[in-house]
Amino acid sequence: MKIVCDAHIPYLVEAVKCGWPEVEILPMKPEEIDTSVVHDADVLIVRTRTKVDGLLLEGSSVRLVCTATIGFDHIDTAYCESRGIRWVSCPGCNAQAVCDYIEEALNEIEWDKVLCTKEATIGIVGVGHVGSLVARMAERKGMRVLLNDPPKGIGETLDFIGENSDIITFHTPLTKDGRHPTYHLCGESFLSKCKPGALIINAARGGVVDEQALLRSGHPFILDTWENEPDIHPEVVQKAYRASMHIAGYSVQGKKNASQACLDAISQEFCLPILKCDKFLVPLQPISGDNAPGWLGRITDQLKKAPQEFEQLRKQYKLR
Repeated sequence: MKIVCDAHIPYLVEAVKCGWPEVEILPMKPEEIDTSVVHDADVLIVRTRTKVDGLLLEGSSVRLVCTATIGFDHIDTAYCESRGIRWVSCPGCNAQAVCDYIEEALNEIEWDKVLCTKEATIGIVGVGHVGSLVARMAERKGMRVLLNDPPKGIGETLDFIGENSDIITFHTPLTKDGRHPTYHLCGESFLSKCKPGALIINAARGGVVDEQALLRSGHPFILDTWENEPDIHPEVVQKAYRASMHIAGYSVQGKKNASQACLDAISQEFCLPILKCDKFLVPLQPISGDNAPGWLGRITDQLKKAPQEFEQLRKQYKLR
């Protein structure tokens, strides 16, 4: 049995070599994962940087595709299902890390220049794993919380969120089809209905926010996820109140959760012994990231100085 995996997913290689010695695991850089690499693989484990579709998988022996991420718009799920290839994402794996990111973003707002925290209303679009945690965190801060999640039948209309929120944070998947598409959900029409000066936050998926419409609107914004990553628009970066390189969910616990979910899926699909990716089996990376107050501002400074280094800065980011 052979597993091909993105080399930037921690703990997988060590865990497999330790717990499943009969399994071959081949870690590769995302740009190295191509048809020649996956043609004889049974499992493919990726992140958002690898497009998984017929061009990559046609003629391969892959039976299981795992993405160590919450989002899965980089996977052609219809193709996989048509070929009997099981695919798995990791919903909720880094939910707490993203919530912590949003809390730090709120902590860094210069409230005296914007509004008073006790009077702030936050609109949360998407009330899944992350959105639910953000709602509870905001309530603890004494904020008024408005929710919007049409697929779940939860909360207010999007227009109501825009008209009544001082801060609007998006926590949806990126979809272009179906009853509730989210591509450019935060676009020209929505932004025109928002309260003047409302702060827009996107730590969900690039494309949920129309960045050019956001620039034209004049609304302040905080972005962690971007359109056309890693080739992000330099003007958007410079105009951002806070900006980061798609690392909101990057934490030791979040990474471990994602790797564990992938291992669980492999174990189930191929009837292998359950393998635990924990500190007793795999030494975890020391928590050596920047956790001191103001860390998001320092990341913003880094990215604004070198937006063309988006991918390299992301790779170098130390898990918090």
